[in-house]
Order: sequence, then C-alpha cells, then structure tokens
Amino acid sequence: MRTISTLAFAMTSLAFMTIAVASHAQPLTVVPVNAPAVNCLFDTSCRITVSDTVANLPPVAGYTGVARLQSRTATAAASGVPGAGTTVYLYRVDLTGAADATDKMCVSALTIDFGPIAPLPYSGPGKSNADVFVVTSGGLGSVGLQSASRSGSAITFQLSSASFAAPGAPFPPVCPGQTSYFFGLASAKPPIATTAQIHMGVYGWKPVASRRAAP
Repeated sequence: MRTISTLAFAMTSLAFMTIAVASHAQPLTVVPVNAPAVNCLFDTSCRITVSDTVANLPPVAGYTGVARLQSRTATAAASGVPGAGTTVYLYRVDLTGAADATDKMCVSALTIDFGPIAPLPYSGPGKSNADVFVVTSGGLGSVGLQSASRSGSAITFQLSSASFAAPGAPFPPVCPGQTSYFFGLASAKPPIATTAQIHMGVYGWKPVASRRAAP
C-alpha cells in the first residue's frame, strides 16, 4: 500500500491553500507611463515633492553588497488636478549595489498591505482609469511589472523585465546589478509605516520596511 508522509501531506495541503488564495486575488489594471508627465495628475506644475523610505533587504547567501527597497510618497495633491486629494505611492526594487555570491538571488515579487486604491487616468486625459502605473520612460530602471493583484488588503506586484507579458508567461525578475522601474498607485488615505514582504528567489519571502496607504 502506498502511503503519504506527513511532510508530503503538509506540502500538498499548502499547495491547495496557495491555489485557493490565488483564485480569490483580484487582478489590477497596470499601465506604462512617462515621467514627468505622470506628475501632472498630482500637481499643476507637473512637479511633486517627495519623501523616501529606503530599506535594505535582509542579507542572504545569494548576494553581496546592498539590495534595497525604495518607498516614495508625495505631498497630497491639491485641487485642480485629476488626483486631487490623493497621495501617490511609488516603489522601486534596487539591486544595482548588489552582486551575485554563492548563487544568484533575484527578486520576483513584492507584497504590501495597502488601503483603498484611487484609480486615475494615468495614460493621459480622456483615457480609462487604471489602478497601477509603471514609469517605463523618463526615470530609472529596466525591469517592470508582469502583473499586480489584490487579495484582501494585500497587493502583490510580480516583477518582470518582460513588462506586461501575457498571463502565465515566464517573467525574468530583478537580479543583482539591476533596478526595477518605479511603479505606483494612488490613495485618498495618508501614508503610514509598514513591513512589506519581498520574494528573494530560493530564499523565499522576507520582511522589509516600507510605506503604505492607511486602511
């Protein structure tokens, strides 16, 4: 008679739980934008005043040097712009100061609890509202998003150098020597400190300091 070990049973149960959670995730719309044009949604001058939180990723054997998550917020937008009353939240995974070590540690995803999203016409006047934008021109970076989705209060950003690839397609993540583009979203809620979760390849999910929109 064939038996299933306790470990195998636990792994199987975990796989089913993961599938169940994923099935309840709500896809978010993601669009590419240009900087500084995207700033015009938040200020009539198309210039925004920002504040940064920069946190080092936890050390693991897969890299040397410094790997960081940059979380950026801007002053809440005043009246007279599409984003009036909202705060813009931007994130960037920066591995330009890191190098491969015993193996290659690449970052494939970022999950962060987040308050209510304020969709905006990031693609320009007269365009449909979107949930998330990626600054693919006019700013730093070379790696964009494969997708973004929400499950409860948690938003997961799947990082990929093949931005906006078809669902289910392989996605090359952010590896040492690279940085993601800034990607972001807006909320009418103010920023608060939080701990995000970042997926560091074979080392799994690790905590890192960040900012989020309040509930």
